[in-house]
Amino acid sequence: QVQLVESGGGLVQPGGSLTLSCAASGFSFSTGNYIMSWHRQGPGKERELVASITTIGGSINYSDSVKGRFTISRDNAKNTVYQQMNGLKPEDTAVYYCYTKRLWVDYWGQGTQVTVSS
Repeated sequence: QVQLVESGGGLVQPGGSLTLSCAASGFSFSTGNYIMSWHRQGPGKERELVASITTIGGSINYSDSVKGRFTISRDNAKNTVYQQMNGLKPEDTAVYYCYTKRLWVDYWGQGTQVTVSS
């Protein structure tokens, strides 16, 4: 059974940094070219795609709102995806979710809260 477990959220001041982790189980990054992505949902906002990466080849895409500030990466040996977030702004405040799709089924993590505030 596929499971995604996020960690690394917290409270940070504007301009600060955080690194989120998403540990995946139930499948192996190395056995197929899967798309892993981070999404976020801010207060009163719809959930939006932040960044994505393929598990083989490492093809990466970012939303315009985080390009140049966030970096997505993966460690296939650990079956884990990361998101390094620098230059955080109050508008980055949201619950961040890890996502993948396997065999036409959507899988979401439980989410981790990121709050950017002074």
